[in-house]
Amino acid sequence: MNTAPKRTILVSGASIAGPALAYWLHRYGFAVTVVEKAAALRGGGYPIDIRGTAVEVVRRMGVLPQLRDAHVGVRRISFVDAEGRPIADLRPEALSGGEEGHDLEIPRGELAEILYGAIRDDVELLFNDSIATLHDHDGGVDVTFRGGARRTFDLVIGADGIHSHTRGLAFGPEEPYHRYLDHSFAGFTMPNHLGLAHEGLTWNVPGRTAVLYAPSDGNRVYAFLSFLRPDPPLDAFRDPAAQRDLVAGTFAGYAWEIPRMVAALRDSDDLFFDVVSQIHMPRWSTGRVALVGDAAYAPSFFSGQGSSLALVGAYVLAGELTAGPDHADAYERYERTLRSFVEMNQALATEGSAGLSPRTPEDLARRNEALRDPSPVLNSTGRHAHSALALPGYDAA
Repeated sequence: MNTAPKRTILVSGASIAGPALAYWLHRYGFAVTVVEKAAALRGGGYPIDIRGTAVEVVRRMGVLPQLRDAHVGVRRISFVDAEGRPIADLRPEALSGGEEGHDLEIPRGELAEILYGAIRDDVELLFNDSIATLHDHDGGVDVTFRGGARRTFDLVIGADGIHSHTRGLAFGPEEPYHRYLDHSFAGFTMPNHLGLAHEGLTWNVPGRTAVLYAPSDGNRVYAFLSFLRPDPPLDAFRDPAAQRDLVAGTFAGYAWEIPRMVAALRDSDDLFFDVVSQIHMPRWSTGRVALVGDAAYAPSFFSGQGSSLALVGAYVLAGELTAGPDHADAYERYERTLRSFVEMNQALATEGSAGLSPRTPEDLARRNEALRDPSPVLNSTGRHAHSALALPGYDAA
């Protein structure tokens, strides 16, 4: 009988990558603790995609039937010009390079709830807390929590998003790893004045994009306003009033639904503002600490692959950790297995940006001409990139 104590792993973050990683680590026999700074599981949020290799990951987790039930099935994305005149209607797969009938689109809150349900009875969950300090040494990682507790873990994994606090503690400031993609955006919900259902509407002028997205036939829609800006608006990050002023000023004077969207932005109680950016790191681990998902390799929403990379990365990292006792070797294999797949999917942001947010009048004219093709595919390399990794068989499932 094997009576050796289980290796202990602390996972920081309970959104997508964290619960997926916790699921596999528990399955492979680790003692897992997940810490989340929010007081409870975060619901809401716009729909996100699970494509290609990531679909096989959730199948192996046993949650694919639940995710298929939650699939929203948006039928079309329509494009309009500056005055709101129709340009073209597309299948969503033409934009993403996805595969109809295979890929999934799930409301973010429902995906989080399903992943949480897969771990809540099996791992230790600490809400309303976070890591305050880390001390990495030969015997483990000493962790002080914001709530005052002190514990030692064999390993610590940061799964806490693009602005990862864990990454900051272990690797230093974000700036060397942050690649700004010249766009900022605001997301919020607003009344569904147009009666949209299972569809999206996209409006463009050079350097400006507005989207109304209705994954269902409800009375509210997701609204997005994104814009080209050479430098990130650092002064607005901690000031919601400044964010509203910046976005409203950027979109002042335009037609279509823009005035109504700006008014809804002013009154919104669920505004989310950020820059469009990626994380590029030469290494995803240092000592006993590693990163997964957006914390290590955020691809940006222009790629449409953030959740898929998080799910695949969690599966590979857990699998490599179970393949042997040496964490340094496991971390190396994790990077070697995943690096080219990550880079290929991060590169999709270039095509995604050209399709969704043309920068110049010439870019916009070329994009609109492509839309008028009888069978347009604006993200021609997407499908290959989504499925480029042959998923390793760590598990018999």
